[in-house]
Amino acid sequence: MSEASGDSLVVDGVSTAYDRADVLDNVSLTAAAGAITCLLGSNGSGKTTLIRSILGLTPPNKGHIRFAGVDLTGLPTHRVVAAGVACIPEGRRVFPKFTVEENLRMGAYQESSGSVIAERLERVYRIFPRLAERRQQLAGTMSGGEQAMISIGRGLMQAPKLLLIDEPSLGLAPILVQENFKLIRRINEEGITVFLVEQNVHQTLAISDYGYVLAKGRVVAQGTPEALGKTKEVHEAYFG
Repeated sequence: MSEASGDSLVVDGVSTAYDRADVLDNVSLTAAAGAITCLLGSNGSGKTTLIRSILGLTPPNKGHIRFAGVDLTGLPTHRVVAAGVACIPEGRRVFPKFTVEENLRMGAYQESSGSVIAERLERVYRIFPRLAERRQQLAGTMSGGEQAMISIGRGLMQAPKLLLIDEPSLGLAPILVQENFKLIRRINEEGITVFLVEQNVHQTLAISDYGYVLAKGRVVAQGTPEALGKTKEVHEAYFG
């Protein structure tokens, strides 16, 4: 895939290591502006390390990471977020003793304008009416599916141009997984570029525009969902 213009994420020749052990080895990929791009791979393939590298939590040893023309390589996480990048972490991670609304407001910590925060809250409540109904309920008392909505809504409170979503299906019942993926598609339709890191092959390919397969820290396949679904790399990564 050629490098897209606009608010594209471009990972170029990135290698990242922990304690001298290489985890990512010369990874290059593009999450095109306005699209849903997925990164598939089994446990231990390096998917979460790539997310951490993009966010500046584990900076790469080699290569560059750019978003919307800005070089993010080596920037501290708050600067990456300020550049328009938000992350929905694996396992949702809501603040259980905070209300729904308090959780959401935590996502707008870099915004000082009360009116802007109020506008963003209304947008999240428009997307997630169930959260609007329960805005004063403690997040820890809500279901896994509702907590997933809080986590996504908190990411949207940053008004991101790019949303990194790490394993959204993790720990959810199959019916909630389907609901979650529909929400991701809806968020993308609102103009937000999505980079989706997942193990759930079928649901992920069903909503993605383009995808990559990571195995042992290397990109081993890329292509359209239709093409990826037929590759031996996908079958080997997941089934064998």
